[in-house]
Amino acid sequence: MTLGTVKAPTTDQLRDVAADLGMTFSDEDLAVHLAALGPAVGAYNIIDRLPDELPRVMYPRTPGYRPGADENPRGAWYVKSTVKGAASGKLAGKTVVLKDNICLAGVPMMNGAATMEGYVPDVDATVATRILDAGGTIVGKAVCEYFCFSGGSHTSSTGPVHNPHKMGYSAGGSSSGSACLVSLGEVDMALGGDQGGSIRMPSAYSGTYGMKPTHGLVPYTGIMPIELTIDHTGPITANVADNALLLEVLAGPDGLDPRQYGGQSQDYSAGLKKGAAGLRIAVVTEGFGLAQSEAKVDALVRAAADKYKALGATVDVVSIPMHSLGQAIWLPVAAEGATMQMMLGNGFGFNWQGLYVTSMLDHHSAWRTRADELSDTLKNTMLLGHYMVKHYRGHYYAKAQNLVRRLRAAYDTVLADYDLLLMPTVPMTATPLPGENAPIAEILARAFEMLPNTSPFDCTHHPAMSIPCGMADGLPVGMQLVGRMYAEATIYQAAAAFEAAGDWKTYTA
Repeated sequence: MTLGTVKAPTTDQLRDVAADLGMTFSDEDLAVHLAALGPAVGAYNIIDRLPDELPRVMYPRTPGYRPGADENPRGAWYVKSTVKGAASGKLAGKTVVLKDNICLAGVPMMNGAATMEGYVPDVDATVATRILDAGGTIVGKAVCEYFCFSGGSHTSSTGPVHNPHKMGYSAGGSSSGSACLVSLGEVDMALGGDQGGSIRMPSAYSGTYGMKPTHGLVPYTGIMPIELTIDHTGPITANVADNALLLEVLAGPDGLDPRQYGGQSQDYSAGLKKGAAGLRIAVVTEGFGLAQSEAKVDALVRAAADKYKALGATVDVVSIPMHSLGQAIWLPVAAEGATMQMMLGNGFGFNWQGLYVTSMLDHHSAWRTRADELSDTLKNTMLLGHYMVKHYRGHYYAKAQNLVRRLRAAYDTVLADYDLLLMPTVPMTATPLPGENAPIAEILARAFEMLPNTSPFDCTHHPAMSIPCGMADGLPVGMQLVGRMYAEATIYQAAAAFEAAGDWKTYTA
């Protein structure tokens, strides 16, 4: 039939495809269908011959190198490289590391996964281009967890990332290396990703400022997706001013990401000196006293709320009962959605018109021949997701997405009267890293135990930021502030006021 890269199926191949779809054909009918496919295969070969439509890569770079243990004692670096941006701009003089799920053309990317090792992107993510256009210098890629499926820092194929404050303890995940390198002072800024809390959780464990912006405010173009409705990327920094500055550069539509609904970048730095006077803050009862909550964490976050009172804010305790259901609503979206899109859909899936990084799709698809190498955290998620889709038709994914609207409304009802919600980012301080031969049960527990306060806001899309607010037994504690849609400026105003009021490392419980 049609000659070209795309070959027409053989009779046996077409019969196998039909069987996969539950169809049976006589030999005669199958031959008719096979003949009818000829023009369609010809169309596919036209597509194959056309050049792909990809963003142009700017700025010289080298592939960099994998640093040895002497340069990387905490295991946080994946690749060290140098890509210098424009000669001037908002980020001039700033060094930035990218989470290793973000494409940087010509520089290796493995997203924490052995099955992706050897992949070198051919495009720059929009966020990388914006950093470089603003005069920043990208200095490499930070280790992240295996396909970003862990709130602990123990699942990457490159090995664990150690807490910057205490060796042998978790740095948090999945943006583990990003938060660690910022906390250590090895970079000025980092980018993280957040589908269940993966910017905020490592920020809480490592003592950094981590902002999950409103969904779609920052383009996700050129970043390995997990699930379209919960994919976020945002800044991790050592102070509020740098965080606000980086978001100014990152935010706004790029014309390539359908997840963006029109939110524009703002001058987030402008309100950093406004102080907290006049702000109305709701301390959410259901964010405290969880089964896994540590008393010292709850106490430090409540003390931080009291500091806002002293700074002139109105601080009230409120109840949002739906918050206790937030993780349960998020779970089907994350588990079934990620299984269908990131894994079975080769990263991108179908039914949208954003940028497809086809080189990534092709490389990632080989996981099927190496599935036993996947992390236990990812295997567990896929087992759940595939089971629920196969046996329950995706019903609970669909119902959970419907319930997201109710959950969003519950938060918005309170946010109609208050500027911010306040609660612990995670209910505990960093936990010990599981040992090399730790049982699967421990690996899973250390990956998923910290999600209750962060995951709901990935599916409701509210902006949320982790702010370090104290130390307990030598480890940081994070306070989470949540705002109205696109109200990142209000979060930054409150965060800067708390930061200016004293050194958070001196607050202890």
